[in-house]
Amino acid sequence: MKLAIIGSGKIVHDFLTIIKDLKKTELSAIIGTERSVDVLQQLSSEYHINEVYTDFDQALEQGDFDTVYVAVPNFLHYAFAKKALEHGKNVISEKPFTVKYEEFESLKKIALEKKLVLVEAITNQYLQNYLDLKQKVSELGDLKVIESNYSQYSSRYDAFKAGKVLPAFDPKKGGGALMDLNIYNIHFIVGLLGRPQKVSYLPNIEREIDTSGILTLDYGKTKAVAIGAKDSTSPVVETIIQGNKGSIVVNGPTNEMPSFNVFDKDKQLIEKVDHNIYPHRMYQEFVEFEKIIEENDLATVKIKLQHSEDVMWVVKHALASAQLKLE
Repeated sequence: MKLAIIGSGKIVHDFLTIIKDLKKTELSAIIGTERSVDVLQQLSSEYHINEVYTDFDQALEQGDFDTVYVAVPNFLHYAFAKKALEHGKNVISEKPFTVKYEEFESLKKIALEKKLVLVEAITNQYLQNYLDLKQKVSELGDLKVIESNYSQYSSRYDAFKAGKVLPAFDPKKGGGALMDLNIYNIHFIVGLLGRPQKVSYLPNIEREIDTSGILTLDYGKTKAVAIGAKDSTSPVVETIIQGNKGSIVVNGPTNEMPSFNVFDKDKQLIEKVDHNIYPHRMYQEFVEFEKIIEENDLATVKIKLQHSEDVMWVVKHALASAQLKLE
């Protein structure tokens, strides 16, 4: 794919470290703002990116690329993805797909009508350890409880407490714990069980934004809890899946899926699984995106979009249950 990147923040720098091993990706352009032009030029030079733009419309009109990677703050995902699709470009959007469920539905409609690839960059859905875990879950018998905890004290939280509001804690920019760390937990759980019957979110709210919170997903015979915190941390960041015949413990955050252990019902270790094929968490998802775009695999796109839609449905109902407004 001929890729244009919009954004120059931390996630872009992180992504570019794997570009040398993405054999079917050509870096055609990087797009940002006037105030970030020095960073754009530095990245262009370091990673041999063909063109630098500070005007997205100009890039869409003049640039030689077929796919746009939307890696800007959450609240901008919808506008840039929509414009790219309307110009006939495939779109890879960083998580969360959009801030509002209705925005996602709008993007999905455009992509399907234009027969374009539209996918969400959500690491755990593509990591081999997660794919293997989905197969192992059937060995646990009837699933009873899932608990995912991804808590990490934010480097921006102290500034937030001091009165400086950055996008990570700005309700008008799609910030907060639910839309950041907890979104990985939601993807993890929904990827296993689909859309739940009931959703409830109990957040800690400071200045109209959730700095941490507990999300419950009710699947009838299975109950799931997703904990995400940016105002505190935990020495144990893991996910536990409990069935009546055994359990699985994921040894780390749900965006990396570093390894998992399978136990029998007597708590005896049966197996330790670590089959991720590349050290960096973003590699496998982009290899899959290369394949989907090369083959114009719209059938797979529809499957991926259904998963993302179920996640956005959970987010919508979680925010409503807590009376949180991110806009």
